[in-house]
Amino acid sequence: MSHLQYLTAEGLEKLKAELQDLKTVKRKDVAARIEAAKALGDLSENAEYHEAKDEMANIERRIFEIEDLLHNVAVIEDERGDEGLVHVGSTIEVLVHGKPKTFMIVGSNEADPAAGKISNESPIGSALLGAKVGDTIDVKTPAGMTSYEIVSIK
Repeated sequence: MSHLQYLTAEGLEKLKAELQDLKTVKRKDVAARIEAAKALGDLSENAEYHEAKDEMANIERRIFEIEDLLHNVAVIEDERGDEGLVHVGSTIEVLVHGKPKTFMIVGSNEADPAAGKISNESPIGSALLGAKVGDTIDVKTPAGMTSYEIVSIK
């Protein structure tokens, strides 16, 4: 990853906690499983050994991903310069086909559309950035063009 990634303070703390858990608990648990499997003898047909080695590789990969992310992270601040515009960290209420929806614009690592958290890099999120209350933004979605009227920004 070479570009800046946005995280909320809560998201940053979750990542730090996951990293700590991976390094201090899971890594040790899997290392102990590898040692126990080695004690069983022939490693060529030892399913427990191969499974534990694969899990260790996944843990090490995830540690690398988190550490890389933490080197390129910007924490979304609660207060931004112009509160009248949509920015990463904004919670916005929009009307879509006459129905209200609420979104929070977050970095791609925290995106969870089912929970109303959309990425600043998604088509909808990127189209809403910089908009203000009263603006109507047309976004090309898989379902076709959709209009989002901005009702409020927090």
